Amino acid sequence: MAGFPFSLAGFRFFFPAARSKVPPLHRQLEIENRQFLMSATLQSLRIRHLALVDDLRWELPGGFVAVTGETGAGKSVILGALKLLLGERAEKTLVRTGADACTVEAAFVAADTAALDARLDALGLPPCEDGLLLLRRVFTLAGSNRQWVNGSPATLSALRRLGEGLVDLHGPHDHQSLLSPERQLDLLDAFARAAGARGEYETAWRQLGALRAETAELSSAEASLEREIELLRHQSEEIRAAEPKPGEDAELAARHTVAQNSRRLGELATGVAAGLNEADDAVLTRLGELGRLLRELARLDPAGGESFVQCHASLVADAEDLADSLARYAGKLEHDPEQLAALEERLGLLSTLKRKYGGSVESVLESAAQAEARLHRIEHRGAELERLQREIAAGEKEVLRLGRALSALRKKGAPALSQAVAGQLRELGFPKSEFDIRLVALETPGETGLEAVEFYFAPRSRGLEGVEFLFAPNPGEPPKPLRTIASSGEISRVMLAVKSALAEHDAVPLLVFDEIDANVGGEIASQVGAKMRRLAAGRQVLCITHLPQVAAQAGAQFVVTKAFRDDRTYSELSAVEGRAREREIARMLGGENETSLALAKAMLKEAPNSKPQASKPEEAGRRAKKATP
Repeated sequence: MAGFPFSLAGFRFFFPAARSKVPPLHRQLEIENRQFLMSATLQSLRIRHLALVDDLRWELPGGFVAVTGETGAGKSVILGALKLLLGERAEKTLVRTGADACTVEAAFVAADTAALDARLDALGLPPCEDGLLLLRRVFTLAGSNRQWVNGSPATLSALRRLGEGLVDLHGPHDHQSLLSPERQLDLLDAFARAAGARGEYETAWRQLGALRAETAELSSAEASLEREIELLRHQSEEIRAAEPKPGEDAELAARHTVAQNSRRLGELATGVAAGLNEADDAVLTRLGELGRLLRELARLDPAGGESFVQCHASLVADAEDLADSLARYAGKLEHDPEQLAALEERLGLLSTLKRKYGGSVESVLESAAQAEARLHRIEHRGAELERLQREIAAGEKEVLRLGRALSALRKKGAPALSQAVAGQLRELGFPKSEFDIRLVALETPGETGLEAVEFYFAPRSRGLEGVEFLFAPNPGEPPKPLRTIASSGEISRVMLAVKSALAEHDAVPLLVFDEIDANVGGEIASQVGAKMRRLAAGRQVLCITHLPQVAAQAGAQFVVTKAFRDDRTYSELSAVEGRAREREIARMLGGENETSLALAKAMLKEAPNSKPQASKPEEAGRRAKKATP
């Protein structure tokens, strides 16, 4: 991008021709996601032809990085580019006007890539080289999407799985999700490291639901079952009466081709045989004449000519064998209209079955087997229902067992998360607030799948309890459900407190906050900035903000601006340091004047960690290792 002061020296991008390994879609991760958290720093980002960005190349430092600028300058493009690299759906309207495609590329650097390489291997992707993880995505106006990881083609699903352990994105509207009981349950499970237990419970719940659905189906109205029995019996009898065999259709098609062309085949075989030994200028006659010449040659030069004579004899023998074989082949051919009609009738029958039951004879046979199995279950539904009831009883016990194991993790994690969030809130301007997490036990799993818990319904597919975040911002008031009392500014701070508690727990290496500090100001804004600065001690934090109190505490600051050239609008990014940074902070304070400049200078001077942190692999590794619990 014109005017951009940084280069991407050493930033290596691998293109499609570099590797051709395609990851298998069916391969699943063998280890719980949270155990794959990776120590990595976003080192470089390149964006081409995305919205107002023409060509942006950005090298990021580690630690706390603030991105500022006027509203509408294009700050959200950076967040959008990261989302695209992490597998979010791409809209072709994002492609810059006049361009055919948009490209987003990123490099993450890590001191130790063992965990990252394990994740890549589980996804069927190549390992990192020289401590670098390279991501690239291209989407076009035509709607096509292509993406690569370390130069190897990858799926969007693979990008999403990889991104789960690399980046935690939080946008301006995400704090509203904190009001959802389901989101609250997700946050608690993440803190309690209950993903594995919850996955086992949800799998058992789905299996139980399938058994219940099958039972309901078998217990449905008698009349509908009788109609289904009649249909299944017809399907089975129709297929079995035809007695199709695997591969039969291909064999019959070949035989039909021969029978349909028998006359012409006979003419061709007879003609070739005659040309070999019956015509006036037959090949064998000519070979005989040539043989006499070769024998004369061998008589004059025995050493050199004997091999020619032997070769000639072999040719004569082959020609005679070919002539005999063609004669026998022609003798077997006969035009039989009845045989041809029978083949056509059989092929027509198989074609009808394939059209009704599948595209191959194998699919037809599989349909017959399925129909017979279903017919057997219905006709013996009494025994089937007994079997299903036994399996449902066992399934309910398994769901209850797994649910109790999940509940134990939640009951252990809830007070710990409550305490952690309360501690974070005290640092964010709520010195005497109370925060609590209440778990409400549901009844034994029933058939409805939902249980009323005060103001909402808790899905039993997620466990044996519902959850409610309780908050009392003011002393003397009892904690109440967060969704009933908190203002938007309070919710933003509670979400930051929850994010901070989770971040310190799971050590996701890159936290991205997009205007999470909205609806706060004054001293609270300074505390929000201090919180982000502390979070950056163990990881990289990228914050898009309008608050000077937050931006001033960042280790590095970048400004997004709009430029107008040749009747086009461009979003540009540049680093600000020294006097330039003071002017930007002053602008954020309300305008550049002596008072705001003096205040900006004081804010930057007072803020700890005012210089960018290193983003070398060894530094990133030490910070991430320090943050890992």
